[in-house]
This record gives sequence, C-alpha cells and structure tokens, in this order.
Amino acid sequence: MRILISNDDGILAEGITVLRKALEEIAEVFVIAPDRERSATGHKITMHRPLRIKELDADAGQCRCWAVDGTPADCVKLGLEALLPEPPDLVVSGINGGPNLGIDVLYSGTVSAAIEGIINDIPSVAISLASYHDSDFSHAGSFVKELICRAGRYLPARTLLNINVPPGLPRGARVTRLCNRRYINVFEKRTDPRGRTYFWMAGEPLDLDADDPETDVCAVKNQYVSVTPVSFDLTDYRIIDDLKKWLATK
Repeated sequence: MRILISNDDGILAEGITVLRKALEEIAEVFVIAPDRERSATGHKITMHRPLRIKELDADAGQCRCWAVDGTPADCVKLGLEALLPEPPDLVVSGINGGPNLGIDVLYSGTVSAAIEGIINDIPSVAISLASYHDSDFSHAGSFVKELICRAGRYLPARTLLNINVPPGLPRGARVTRLCNRRYINVFEKRTDPRGRTYFWMAGEPLDLDADDPETDVCAVKNQYVSVTPVSFDLTDYRIIDDLKKWLATK
C-alpha cells in the first residue's frame, strides 16, 4: 500500500512525525506538508505565485518528505499531480493537534488536505487529537494504523473519514455524525498603542446537540474515538424538488 501524508500543523510538527512512523510499519509512505503551520486555512489553494518545495531527510525513516510553502490542499494537489511517482492508495492528514469536530471540518486545513484526496477519487482519512494540551499522539497513531490495516484497502473512492481521538486512553470507537457546532464571542475588540481599534479572532464552541450520542462531540466527550464519514457534496437535497416547483411557477 502507498500512502500520502499531509497536515496543517507543518512538516516538523510532532503529530505528523508520529503518524509517519506508525504508517511506515505497514505501507510505503510519502510526506508532503506545509513548511510552517497553516491551521484554519480551509481549502485555500495558491494561484498567484509559484509554489516552492524542499526535500527533507525523514529522520531515520525510509520515506520521501517534501516541505511546501503553501497550504495543505496545495500539498496534496502537488503530490498527486507532480511529485509522487504513482497515485497513492490512501491520503492521510494529521495527526492534528486539537479537535476537528462539527463545523470545524469547513475551516480545517487538516480536513481540507483529505478532501483534496477524495476530489481525486482517493479514499482519505483526517485524524486529530481532540486536545490542545495533551501532546501524546501515540493512541491516535495506533488507532489510525489499525484502522488502515483492517479497512484501508476496502474504502471506496471519495470516502473521507474524519477521526477525532480523545486525550488519554480511548474507551473504544463510535461511528458518528458531525455535531451542530457554531462559535460565539468570536472577536475580541482591542486598541493598539496608537489608539486604533483592531479585532482579534478567538471564539468558544457552542455545541447545540452535544448530548446526542450519535454526534462526534458526544463521543469524544465520553472518551470514545469518533469516526465520521464526510463528503464535499454541499448540495441541499431537501429543497431541490420544492425549488423546481417554485421556479416553474408562473
């Protein structure tokens, strides 16, 4: 099996190193990741300047690694279309430091790297450690390795699994849906030394259905790994028939 790894925390982040070492035991691995942190970039791609790459040594590993001065989506796109000798069987993005739950998937560079995989018909996995304080990525690395061993070869094209691993030892895993999450108190108003107003983005998550056992937030809160299938098809199928009727009305 051939696996392309990326992330949004940067190629030197601890999470991607743990992921690479875990997956090198079961697959041929290539790492193409941003040269610095690119968190919350969503699916941004670079169009108005050249992308520059630098090949790095893989710290006693056998894989090839490239640092890219672009976004996570750039990295996967560049890997698939220019750098890899053959298409990978799987794209894996992470291990992200911090959760990617609910609406986070639309902002997350980690998830967007995986979405670039399924856009190109390659099954993909985005994996996050759902904590900003715990730096032990070992359980997340072990989980994704075991998942790929069990199901990696059987995942259909355009399948994206968004995985969030709770800090500490998980109690198990649950298949979940995205929680209805939004953010409140997003901007903090401040004044600079010259008296000019500026805003600093912060925000706290507000989970509207966090107690629903089917949600990713509830699973992680109860110390389970959440595994959520995600699609990039944003079509609202609920309203298509009604919309056709409205447009046909004279």
